Amino acid sequence: MLTLRSLPQLPDPQLRHLGWDWMLGTDTLPYLTNEVVVVTPTEADAYAEAANTLFEMLVEAGQHVIDNNRFAELGIPENLIDLVRHSWDDDRNILLYGRFDLAGGVDNQAIRLIEFNADTATCLPETAVVQYAHLKANGLNDSQQFNALFETLVSQFAEIKRQNDDLTPAILFSAMRDTPEDDTNVALLGEAAREAGFEVAFAYVDEVEFSAEEGIYCFADGEFTRYDFWFKLIPWEYIAHDEPELATILTSLVKQRKTVVLNPAYALLFQSKAILHILWELYPHHPLLLRTETKSILGEPSVEKVLFGREGANIRLLDAAGQPTKTVDGDYGNYPKIYQQYVDFPQDAAGNRYQAGVFFAGEACALGFRRGGVVLDNTAQFVGHIVA
Repeated sequence: MLTLRSLPQLPDPQLRHLGWDWMLGTDTLPYLTNEVVVVTPTEADAYAEAANTLFEMLVEAGQHVIDNNRFAELGIPENLIDLVRHSWDDDRNILLYGRFDLAGGVDNQAIRLIEFNADTATCLPETAVVQYAHLKANGLNDSQQFNALFETLVSQFAEIKRQNDDLTPAILFSAMRDTPEDDTNVALLGEAAREAGFEVAFAYVDEVEFSAEEGIYCFADGEFTRYDFWFKLIPWEYIAHDEPELATILTSLVKQRKTVVLNPAYALLFQSKAILHILWELYPHHPLLLRTETKSILGEPSVEKVLFGREGANIRLLDAAGQPTKTVDGDYGNYPKIYQQYVDFPQDAAGNRYQAGVFFAGEACALGFRRGGVVLDNTAQFVGHIVA
């Protein structure tokens, strides 16, 4: 059984002391718990090693998709294939960060890949700042945590700046309106970019101007400012399907070196859950993988997932006969499906399940947990950890 430790002092005072008052928004802290998961040093190292290994495997899988033109199997929209290929081949287009969702890793359970959130991964403030402040508020040392997320993001931004020194280091961050969780995630990324030497600005995506000839602009303080770097907490597949003209403009801008988009379009290769099937093809029975097929897996329980579902939406749990035992509704039901071998998550004494999230920003750099039921959805709590 998973081990928890109570940390009764909430991190609010520490966050204020750190100057991170913006983290205290109504959408950030309510689902923080008073408990943390106890992780041994060996388990923490294993999470990091697993994420580093899995990313290398994902790169091989992505290259395989490109070399064999398997974009359709991954559900990659046709109007983004050119940009996916180009961004993959140009090493200056660096994946800023992503988050591995993993089963196991504690309570003597083997680590298994559930999926990789490569495009618009959230839980950044909770992982980088809140769980750190939670330790400090309870008089504990931050060395007792696998958590170098903020520092590693700064290093990633610095490397992106170095690799693209022909461009002006000014970056515009964008999210969609009425998504306060996204606002805090983007705010943290902005702080990291600023520390790396970028000039930083924010605008909701409906405030941004896109020109295939000139670049990306934003109107503020009575004038238009052009930005050579654009971070969007907006899924690439949304742009492809809902804003095809924008997909065309971005393809032109990136190929002309008039902008760098983060994360790059090739993040879609890793974001598509069909990459899990490609991984299983390339690395059958690898100890970090779960069997994943494009058709129902009979003879053992499995999970039906849509290629671009988010936050547990449109998932069905299937028994060994392929019959559903739990169905979650959602807005992504029109996407094709994959079938992944079912594995249970570690549980606490109350029967809550825990999914590990390991952030990757050039290397594995931080750990956090989400707690919920048999399917982790947008009501899941964030739970920090302590290495002891």
